[in-house]
Amino acid sequence: MTEAAPEFPKRLVVASMTGIIITMFMAALDATIVGTAMPRLVAELNGFELYAAVTTVYLLATTIVVPIVGKLSDLYGRKPFLLAGVLIFIGGSALCGAAHTMTQLVLFRGLQGIGGGFSQAMAFTTIADLFPPSRRGRVSGMLGAVFGLASVTGPAVGGFLTDGPGWRWCFYVNVPIGALAFAILLFGFPHLVKRRKQHTIDWLGALTLVLSMVPILLALEWGGRTYPWRSPMVLALSAFGLAMFVVFLVVEMRAPEAIMPPRLFRDRIIGNTAFAAMLIAVAMFGATLFIPLFIQSVIGASATRSGAVLTPMMTTMVLASGYAGFYVTHKGKYKTMSVFGLVCATAGLFMLSQAGTTSYTSVIIAMVILGVGLGVTLPIFSLVVQNAVPSSEAGVATATIQFVRSLGGSLGAAIFGAVLTNQYAPGLSAGEEALARAPKAVLASALHDVFLVATILVGMGIIATVRLVDIPLRTSNRAAPADA
Repeated sequence: MTEAAPEFPKRLVVASMTGIIITMFMAALDATIVGTAMPRLVAELNGFELYAAVTTVYLLATTIVVPIVGKLSDLYGRKPFLLAGVLIFIGGSALCGAAHTMTQLVLFRGLQGIGGGFSQAMAFTTIADLFPPSRRGRVSGMLGAVFGLASVTGPAVGGFLTDGPGWRWCFYVNVPIGALAFAILLFGFPHLVKRRKQHTIDWLGALTLVLSMVPILLALEWGGRTYPWRSPMVLALSAFGLAMFVVFLVVEMRAPEAIMPPRLFRDRIIGNTAFAAMLIAVAMFGATLFIPLFIQSVIGASATRSGAVLTPMMTTMVLASGYAGFYVTHKGKYKTMSVFGLVCATAGLFMLSQAGTTSYTSVIIAMVILGVGLGVTLPIFSLVVQNAVPSSEAGVATATIQFVRSLGGSLGAAIFGAVLTNQYAPGLSAGEEALARAPKAVLASALHDVFLVATILVGMGIIATVRLVDIPLRTSNRAAPADA
């Protein structure tokens, strides 16, 4: 007989969710605000050569921290890491705002990224302590909507702060918001720990994960930009990173309490979900990075209009995320909605690959469909893996999904950047630039290929979601999951 889920006072649940939502909104808002402020920031600090490093170091820190803190939270509880993440993020934000050189800013962004990684790992995991899987869909949809809302409002807030009090306030704004979240979580969030006789921290796994992911992510970020793909630097980083990743896998197979247990990926549900989550992250990165470029450089719209084109996608993401959460909670099934999300994302990307050089409306329609696909999958995949493991492993399972999403974003940057460069540069060198509209036509062709590659990659995710199996959503955090 299924054991009833523990009940918490309504006041505690409301306070906890309020703190989590504020924390997630702050972290999600930061990315779009800082992106808007970057041109002004670089001009003032005279460090254009470190432009990409500001984003790269944040991504590196976040990606590496997520699986480590996810596992540690399973051992020692969520609250200490959630509070530590907020404090580190606040401290990093304050230091970024006070930076006087680009080198300082890069270092402080790394610190901020560690705090962001803590928060990212905990955001979807902490709700597992408050709600059983059968009730998490609605809450996960709410968190997905918060992420989408931050993406919609971020550019406007960033522009207002940059043109008003100055770019430093794009970082300082996190301090009061973070302080509010910290206070709420300190007094409102419960400290729940699964008691065990002995804990074994996988320090070797953490070390080998860092030594594998840092060079791999640096190679993906620098390849085709800072260095050619076949340069000794990129090849050496890639080779060392891949070698250390093999060592990491060997270590994890032998570790008593591994940071990222390989057996998780052998599970049919978790393995397919992780694969689909990585591919949908590739799609989201391609959309946010290259669609404004397509609108501005190919269709010829203004910079303001090219930035605003993301609004329809983000708006539908918010609505679709909320609906998907309610649907899964009501129906108790997630496979149909997962397949639907991947189909929509694939269809939207294919429409973008076929868009003409003058059709602004067709791009908007494609963006809306893509937004539905992204929004539907955002809350569901975390719920799927949480439901497939015991509650004692919810942290490591959720962190695994966040990890592959971050990795998917990096892969998307590398793959799409390589496609764009390889298709665009040869077209110009072939003498086509002699024609008045040739550069525009060449760029349009290159971007069409980018979206077509994205279509193929995300289409592969449909196969993964079709292979998912609907297992009943548990009504208790204590019961073991059903066999898949």
